[in-house]
Amino acid sequence: MPETLQPDPKRWTALIFIAIAQLMVVLDATVVNIALPSAQTALHISDSNKQWVVTAYTLSFGGLLLFGGRISDLWGRKNAFIIGLVGFAGASALGGAAANEAMLFGARALQGIFGALLAPAALSLLAVMFVDAKERAKAFGIYGAIAGAGAAVGLILGGVLTQYLNWRWALFVNIAFAAIAALGALAYIHEPAQGRNRDRLDIPGVLLASGGLVALVYGFSLASTDGWKDAKTLGLFVASALLLVAFVFVEGRVKAPLLPLRVVTERNRGGIYLGLGLAVIAMFGLFLFLTFYLQRVMGYSALKSGFAFLPMVAGMIVGSTQIGARLMLRVRPRYLMAPGFLVASLGMLILAQIKVDSSYATVLLPGLVLMGLGMGTAFMPAMSLATHGVRPEDAGVASAMVNTSQQVGGSIGTALLNTLAASATTSWVHVHEKTKADLTNKLFVAQSSVHGYVVAIWWGMGILLLSSVLAFVFVNAEVQNHAERPEGDDAAADAVVPVIAH
Repeated sequence: MPETLQPDPKRWTALIFIAIAQLMVVLDATVVNIALPSAQTALHISDSNKQWVVTAYTLSFGGLLLFGGRISDLWGRKNAFIIGLVGFAGASALGGAAANEAMLFGARALQGIFGALLAPAALSLLAVMFVDAKERAKAFGIYGAIAGAGAAVGLILGGVLTQYLNWRWALFVNIAFAAIAALGALAYIHEPAQGRNRDRLDIPGVLLASGGLVALVYGFSLASTDGWKDAKTLGLFVASALLLVAFVFVEGRVKAPLLPLRVVTERNRGGIYLGLGLAVIAMFGLFLFLTFYLQRVMGYSALKSGFAFLPMVAGMIVGSTQIGARLMLRVRPRYLMAPGFLVASLGMLILAQIKVDSSYATVLLPGLVLMGLGMGTAFMPAMSLATHGVRPEDAGVASAMVNTSQQVGGSIGTALLNTLAASATTSWVHVHEKTKADLTNKLFVAQSSVHGYVVAIWWGMGILLLSSVLAFVFVNAEVQNHAERPEGDDAAADAVVPVIAH
């Protein structure tokens, strides 16, 4: 009988520093988005190039996540975690000190590279440090709340830093986060010795996966600016498909694959990755359009619009730590995930009722609260099940798949829903052109924009409903209150991955 891993006495203190690192990675994107207009002016970045402040980060982050996950399995999660933190801080300092656009773009790409090492290491550390099922549920509840709410917190922090200091502090602030997390990791994180992957790195897999994911993310980024039918956009999608198909072919035949196919073909994990990716498509689109709505239509400042998202943050925290964590040891994960996504879709339904003169209290507030509650409740078991039953040596790459599905989902969501909104706005303008004379130009523009936002939100609602159905159909794990042996008959006898559901 394999020996169960003993819980680390400093695990709860370690969780604080893992959570700080996760918060830094998640909120970085929205902090920079709020600061982007100021950075564009200061560095004289053209409108056609400004997207690279975001795209340079998402390309390297999304494209290298699987590589980062496997590196953390090879080097050790604690080592990868600390190296990722130090590198992310250095890249942030470089970006904050940028003297021109090329320096800023390069720094953002470096942030993505080290973020791709840091993010899967953080999640897999939780998977191996928390052995007791009840404690693990609480730990993943906290982690899930931070992962879900970090983007909204970034809106507030970005508004404060940009409004009261300057845009450079949106990058410099990461140095403080990283320093605290790294010092805490050195003192309190003690990774179990079991489960280190000693296999050689799968170089063909790295090249194929990274190339395929970069082409996919870049293709969706171009689609939002150049259109879906643009030759370069279509070429990138074709290249991505060919590279990823080749990747699957290679991974099924090499001795030590970058992504063992057993990680994604297991029913529960596959359902988690697919459901999370779709849900993030909807959530990223919501953040995008509500930010535009609050600032351009309602006239909110960057700081005020950030605070407007706080009810959603509160809902996520309650859904994750109070609903998800409390019920996870009593009900099957599908009965948290499917209803969670359904409640979030009801929030979308309310938000789809926005008009030019809508009241925050009667439309936005209830919609945001339901979105937060639903997503927090669904994210909590999803984050925990992401490493469901994996062998210890696969924990890093399984964690990387969660981040990959979220990052790719976010890129797809931004491009897809932005394109749908733009098309709907153009159609509305064409149909209502004759009534333009009866309205002020500002009101006409506002009405056309709101119509586009509403169409995109309806699509987001449909995507969340699909996530709910997929979670119910694919996730069939049972409730389990003790650590379980990892999958595979040949798993190491002394290596046990603690999981909650089996």
